Amino acid sequence: MSTSAPTVLIVDDEAKSRDRLACLLAPGGYETTSAASGEEALSSVASEAPDLILIAQTMPGIDGCQVASILKADPATENIPIIMVTGVEDTGMRQAGLEAGAEEFLSKPVDPTELGLRVRNLLRLKDMGDLEDQVLVLEQKIAARTADLLRFRTAMNATPDALMLVSRDTMRFVEVNDTTCAMLGYTRAEMLSLGPVALGAATHDELEAMFEPTPGGRIKPRLSEVTLHCKDGGVVDVEIHRQALLSGNDWIIVSVVRDITERRVAQQILQYQASHDVLTGLPNRAWFYEALHGTVRATHSASPSVAVVFLDLDRFKNVNDTLGHAMGDELLVQFSARLATCVGERDTVARLGGDEFGLILMLDQDPAHAATVAGRIAEVLYPPFNLRGFEVIVTASVGITVHPQDGADPEVLIKYADTAMYEAKQAGRDTYRFFTAQMNADALQRQDLEHALRKAVENEEFELYYQPKLLLGADTIVGVEALLRWDRPGHGLVSPGLFVPVLEETGLIVRVGRWVIDTACRQIKAWSLHATGAVQVSVNIAGRQFAEGDLEGDVLRALAAHDVPAALLELELTETSLMINTERTMQCLSNLRAHGIQVSVDDFGTGYSSLAYLRRFPIDKLKIDIAFIRDVTTNADDAAIVNAIITMAHSLNVQVVAEGVETPAQKAFLLAHGCDQIQGYLVSRPLPAHLVTSLMALHAAKVPVSAAA
Repeated sequence: MSTSAPTVLIVDDEAKSRDRLACLLAPGGYETTSAASGEEALSSVASEAPDLILIAQTMPGIDGCQVASILKADPATENIPIIMVTGVEDTGMRQAGLEAGAEEFLSKPVDPTELGLRVRNLLRLKDMGDLEDQVLVLEQKIAARTADLLRFRTAMNATPDALMLVSRDTMRFVEVNDTTCAMLGYTRAEMLSLGPVALGAATHDELEAMFEPTPGGRIKPRLSEVTLHCKDGGVVDVEIHRQALLSGNDWIIVSVVRDITERRVAQQILQYQASHDVLTGLPNRAWFYEALHGTVRATHSASPSVAVVFLDLDRFKNVNDTLGHAMGDELLVQFSARLATCVGERDTVARLGGDEFGLILMLDQDPAHAATVAGRIAEVLYPPFNLRGFEVIVTASVGITVHPQDGADPEVLIKYADTAMYEAKQAGRDTYRFFTAQMNADALQRQDLEHALRKAVENEEFELYYQPKLLLGADTIVGVEALLRWDRPGHGLVSPGLFVPVLEETGLIVRVGRWVIDTACRQIKAWSLHATGAVQVSVNIAGRQFAEGDLEGDVLRALAAHDVPAALLELELTETSLMINTERTMQCLSNLRAHGIQVSVDDFGTGYSSLAYLRRFPIDKLKIDIAFIRDVTTNADDAAIVNAIITMAHSLNVQVVAEGVETPAQKAFLLAHGCDQIQGYLVSRPLPAHLVTSLMALHAAKVPVSAAA
């Protein structure tokens, strides 16, 4: 027996188990070393062989049986006794361990006495060269070697990943599993005649450099993604995890190869979904912004180089409200297909959200090309869209800005394109506008106006003026129209034509409209208590008050709060607001009219409806737009239109009010053709409530209205 202390190599992937076994062996005077894996154990044995090995049977990677098989197959290590430690009492596992070459088995938790006895006996047999034991070991080794190839292949084939063992010296495969053959289409014999280079994994020089041993005599594990070539000419994307094992004077490269085709496809799908609009398949806002940044960088020195175009479908909300969102989605899909035909191969089309789209146009020294594209967009929109049997005509408002003339920063270009698009809408829609410095100034001014309006709502800066309505024939004031006015601090009175559209676009009109209704009802009550007596007040209602507010509730609450008869309140709506969400609008108006509230259509004749269509709505009055009244005494066409409106309205039992009456001749014409009421400067301009009270008092005293005005 050797005079030096026997060395025992403890192999287990659990640190606690290694430490416990070392503690149990310490009293016996053994020197212990440890390894946390089968790979590390093989490396340790290759560096310095121990006298005995205690190894866990099951471990990640190369397990105890595989380590035993490798060691017993090598003449240099075949005589090292191996005690296999297992946590499971399983006959099959013990048989596998014995076939792998283990001399003894211990079950966890390891009994200290049994451990010392087995270690001592195995070392004694080893040192004494017991012939019988040697014969047994030899028989086990022969049996193990006989079954080695079958066991190894069975183990390799048990994994769904492809396993490839490569000799670094020859750069050829020394073993592959069935998964490898199935993945690449080769037979095992064909694979063993090839190497990684033939599969396109890397060049010979690259592989040699990749697996060059370090000064410490180790080869670092590698993880890489490559494309392998199959026998039939196809390719497969794989992830390869390579580790190296020293076998004699050669390194065996163990490659675990996993097919990542499905992962790549999933990644591509996720990337596509993250950068594209699900509905239309076009690039989305994020992709558009990224593409614009890249395009501007790439063409920074060109002049001009790029046009950024924003476009928005006009009145798209009407389609959603009248035909439903499914039809709206179908319209967007069809429009996207048409839009794509308007640009070149180098250009970009994206859906930015809702009904808003963006284009990046490559300009060949000609900014006018952007106008040409805008013209094409108008042309492709001209034919009606067929939405499941419904024909819909759509137009678009287009805003254009040019790099680098308008700006070099992508964010600035986007802002300018949006500003130009808004200008196109303000110009009447169905057109395009290029960005100018004035547009930017207007945008800043609008932003300031919107901010001031929000403060005005909070601070109650609004006031109602009232314009009287005159009953023709009797020359008596039969009502007034409430008109919103705003005395902006530091600016004075602001034209309603400037601030009312902003209230409507921002949605503030819902809140302001509620205030108007309540204030009008309060004024009705005040006049009813005055000597002049009650007078009917009409208030203007915006379409958003139907779609987003609680118009019916607002009206009924105001009437009740101020104890006002419903007949003294009249609601005025434009034709356009009537067409928005018609079913909901019709139901709301019907409910209010059932309470006695009257309904009037304002600016009739300028919209796209007809009397026959309006017949569906509960309407009491029509107001002829000032555009027809202005020249009614001098223009035969206007006179004919006014006469036709009066005649048709009366046939439907609807009263007619002419607005914008300024001359006695206009009044005489309207009286002669049976118009019911007039409103305009001939009667009175809009006045604060106290002046209207005075006007009505004068009228009650038989002072001519025109003189009082």
